[in-house]
Amino acid sequence: MAIKSTADKVATIQKGYTLEGATIELGAAIVDGEVHMDAPVRLPLSMMNRHGLVAGATGTGKTVTLHMMAEQLSNAGVPVFLADIKGDLSGLATAAAGSEKLKARTDGIGQAWAGKTFPVEFLALGGDGNGIPVRATITSFGPILLSRILELNDTQESSLQLVFHFADKNNLELIDLKDLRAVIQFLTSDEGKDELEALGGLSKATAGVILRELVTLEAQGMEAFFGEPEFDTAELLRTAPDGRGVVTCLELPTLQTKPMVFSTFLMWLLADLFEDLPEAGDLDKPKLVFFLDEAHLLFNDASKAFLEAITTTVRLIRSKGVGIFFVTQTPKDVPADVLGQLANRIQHALRAFTPEDAKALKATVSTFPVSDYDLEETLTSAGIGEAVVTVMNEKGAPTPVALTRLRAPESVMGPSTEELVKSSVAGSALLVKYGTAVDNVSAYEKISGTKAASTGAAAPGQPPTPARDVFVPGSPVPGTDQAAVDADARRIEEEILGRPSSRPAPAPERPRSSERQAPPAQQEQGGGMMGDLAGALGGALGGGLKSMARSLGTQLGRELLRGVFGTSSRRRR
Repeated sequence: MAIKSTADKVATIQKGYTLEGATIELGAAIVDGEVHMDAPVRLPLSMMNRHGLVAGATGTGKTVTLHMMAEQLSNAGVPVFLADIKGDLSGLATAAAGSEKLKARTDGIGQAWAGKTFPVEFLALGGDGNGIPVRATITSFGPILLSRILELNDTQESSLQLVFHFADKNNLELIDLKDLRAVIQFLTSDEGKDELEALGGLSKATAGVILRELVTLEAQGMEAFFGEPEFDTAELLRTAPDGRGVVTCLELPTLQTKPMVFSTFLMWLLADLFEDLPEAGDLDKPKLVFFLDEAHLLFNDASKAFLEAITTTVRLIRSKGVGIFFVTQTPKDVPADVLGQLANRIQHALRAFTPEDAKALKATVSTFPVSDYDLEETLTSAGIGEAVVTVMNEKGAPTPVALTRLRAPESVMGPSTEELVKSSVAGSALLVKYGTAVDNVSAYEKISGTKAASTGAAAPGQPPTPARDVFVPGSPVPGTDQAAVDADARRIEEEILGRPSSRPAPAPERPRSSERQAPPAQQEQGGGMMGDLAGALGGALGGGLKSMARSLGTQLGRELLRGVFGTSSRRRR
């Protein structure tokens, strides 16, 4: 094969990165050891919801790369979410100062550099840091994500799903850890043994294991992460008054002591967005770009259900206008099913000091398109702030591989001062909404109630109605209207299953109590379409959720099936 000249290689890159729409400027191509500012490397803004990977060894500049991308996304009016692992990303709120060294670098790649500040919102999980507290309720967090934090095995995870099902069915709100502990303690008590037996797949021994893990989690100080007011993920989609996208920076100051908790919380944020956002199709720019730093923490020792849920979320959230960029050391940190969906690649230098490193290097090279570079040599010799890039162009095809000298951020590449962060938090409108924790009546209060409040005399032949703030085993779920159930069932059959509803239209008058009811078998399965829907969802979610999907069919009027992570479609205050 003929050896291409430097001019031909540069021309290939120039042609491959000539794009029509708005772009994120990544830098200038390096060909045969020289930087060519006339060969800019870009990422189409409209393709950023095709997801991406920023990878490279420690110290090669991954954090600076996502910092630089976040700035340009904000300027383009796209909100950004960043997990601030090392505290460096708070510098987005402070304009950088120029220097001769910086000027030489930016001039060399054709970057018109000027120091700028960007609109930043600072968050902290449960108030663990200076940011606005981010909390989630246990019920919305769901059993799959909670199992991940509790490090439960598959059997214990399935059992926890049944506990959530019991709480949902009995209108026991799981707001914080004490609520879930109260439900499990009730199920393992003499009073709740009949309810435990009715759950079938939940043994008393397994419930005890979950309870012990829950107590351990509380002992580690995790109770601050669960509670109300719950963070509304719609806050991540805001723009500033000047039209720039707000950069939401989540502080993770104690990541190393609680890595699984933090990584799972990030997945909850994504899952909540996935459940709430409408379908958007192809947009000129994404609604949000979500950077998951230290992404390997998501996948370490993950259960099959958790991995399947991540894969499903990544695959489907694209059509809702959200782009996800995984930031980690090597592509091997990301499961193949997820990696195959990451169309945009920014690969910083890799090291090959050990046989395992060499194996990872070869695997990384094999994932790139054929190029004019010797990628094994290029990836081990690239300097700090340089990366091998290939992205998806506007036609959906990969761009040529280009070793790129990356642009410099225009804000501080390091932390902002603590005083600036605290003053930004104090002036934020979100502080009023989320700054103070509240403890409303929920499962703990209902189960611990000694007796129902008086409600007056019962109707002839009817039992007394319990107070709504006290849990009575076996009592019906309040607010269930069969007409509403049927209406929702018809809507879901038409919208989700894509076929005319098999349920009859509502009669002009409400059916009389003397009219015949549905056969028992139909009642158990949730009736007609709901039996089909429960069966389909049960098959998709696997055996652990199949029985739960079937039994939840009868509750459609109150709440539809939990989301892909078992997260709840609860709603906002």
